[in-house]
Amino acid sequence: MLPKKKWTLLPPPEKEALQQLSQELSTVKNPFFLQLLLSRGIKSFDQAKAFMLPEISLIHDPFLMKDMDKAVERLGLALETGEKILIYGDYDVDGTTSVALVYGYLSEILGADCDYYIPDRYTEGYGVSQAGVQYAKDNDYSLIISLDCGIKAHERVAWCNEQGIDFIVCDHHLPEEQLPEALAVLDPKRKDCPYPFKELTGCGVGFKLLQAFIEANFLEPEPLWERIDLLACSIAADMVPITGENRIFTYFGLEKLSNNASPGLAFLLQNAGRTAPIQVTDIVFSISPVINAAGRMDHAHGAVKLLLASDTLEGSQLAEAVLKQNQSRKEVEKEIVQQAIEIFQQDSFLPTAFSTVLFHPSWHKGVVGIVASKIQEHYYRPTIILTESNGHLVGSARSVKGFDIHAALESCADLLVQFGGHTHAAGLHLKPEDLPAFIQRFDELVKKGLTENPPQAELLIDMEVPLSALNLAFHDKLLIRLSPFGPGNMIPLFQSNQLFQTAPPTIMKEAHLKLFVQDKPENPVMEVIAFNLRADFYEGLMDAYLNQKPISLVYHLEVNEFRGNRKLQLRALDMA
Repeated sequence: MLPKKKWTLLPPPEKEALQQLSQELSTVKNPFFLQLLLSRGIKSFDQAKAFMLPEISLIHDPFLMKDMDKAVERLGLALETGEKILIYGDYDVDGTTSVALVYGYLSEILGADCDYYIPDRYTEGYGVSQAGVQYAKDNDYSLIISLDCGIKAHERVAWCNEQGIDFIVCDHHLPEEQLPEALAVLDPKRKDCPYPFKELTGCGVGFKLLQAFIEANFLEPEPLWERIDLLACSIAADMVPITGENRIFTYFGLEKLSNNASPGLAFLLQNAGRTAPIQVTDIVFSISPVINAAGRMDHAHGAVKLLLASDTLEGSQLAEAVLKQNQSRKEVEKEIVQQAIEIFQQDSFLPTAFSTVLFHPSWHKGVVGIVASKIQEHYYRPTIILTESNGHLVGSARSVKGFDIHAALESCADLLVQFGGHTHAAGLHLKPEDLPAFIQRFDELVKKGLTENPPQAELLIDMEVPLSALNLAFHDKLLIRLSPFGPGNMIPLFQSNQLFQTAPPTIMKEAHLKLFVQDKPENPVMEVIAFNLRADFYEGLMDAYLNQKPISLVYHLEVNEFRGNRKLQLRALDMA
């Protein structure tokens, strides 16, 4: 029985480092927990305290961000003179939470004369559109604040300057060498920006703008922090590192979601059966897809309205509409994934290729990014999914570890109308007649650029542990002290070897597996859940059970709670 993925066991810490941390954290006796802290760069009492007990006082001075003084001054002038302010966002989770946060605070707390604008994914596309700035001019807005976009909006910002409309950019994407000529450009990734934390979301930059305005005008900060659940959602959805300031924001955002979530978010969590304590995974699986679905299947205005809902009734009514859109998205996505796999299997070139490029003219433009991710996971190779829109082929690209897909698209620039993105994900437009040449060149680039051939998904395993070391107390300590988990602080992965099944493996809902294992006859039996792994492992597991062969598991810990009874179980990600 072969594992699906490459297992990489992290090296254990040096004995001296383990002893030193043990002395500093005298109340922590568990050596496995100490090892987890060391693997996260925590080597002292002060570092452990800052990590495990985040404090609001540790966030950075917002005025360290380049142009923040200009932005605060201009916003103050607009509020003082009653100017009309347009909050311009994007149609994904980061964009819609940004708009809900900034627009909600300015309108509800400061009484600003403002409105918001979200571009249409299909008629306007990503970023600041001409239709958007024209709307501002036609409706007498004299100040635009862009959120989660605008860092490359050179032409639109220049046009606004000509029209007498001031522009404040709040973005977190990597700028080009030349910045747009806006009144203020807030982006921690600017080369000349001294802001110490570079991984804010677009919503995070908007939060820092409001934090700076509050400090400059001696206002109470509580109304802003009441919206911290929106910021936590943006961090979880955008997959930015949950370290530094993002860890603090996420920590308190999850606390808000657990105890007093805004009405729209509360309804989504309740509808999905998520209960306190809310975790990052609850956002990723129960909130993000629903909010994104509004912009994928229709218009993201519905998502913003949901995030701005002021009471439970309004929140539930708006959520119902967005949930229907998400259900439609799921159905469309499932159908396209099945079609994509069929096209792959029937193609004469793809099975022996190094990349996957699939096109169908009727595929829904709003879900090609999700489909690209699913197909990439299925075949684990750089993947591009394309559909037809306005005479062009448009789509999304997803990569694998060790291959820069944005650089590959740059090498195909002469065959593309437009492209953009980063190392692991990108979007692209090309003419239909250029598709065959593009497929050929892209595959050659993938073949040359792969660091391992064929590429294999990797599991970074924190440590090898005996089953006897695992119990509810250990799980709860992990959950409380080490969370929130996410990029930069992934949920701990463990490996256990020489395990024997005490019962035959069982199949759940046709695709999942349940097993019962123990390492020694005198030790307790552990329940194991393995989602979507039936096709890969059922026969091997049955053979191992019948012949009493030991198996190895890679897993993380979770708790199965039923009628008040809590039971530790292992969520297996791979096995051998």
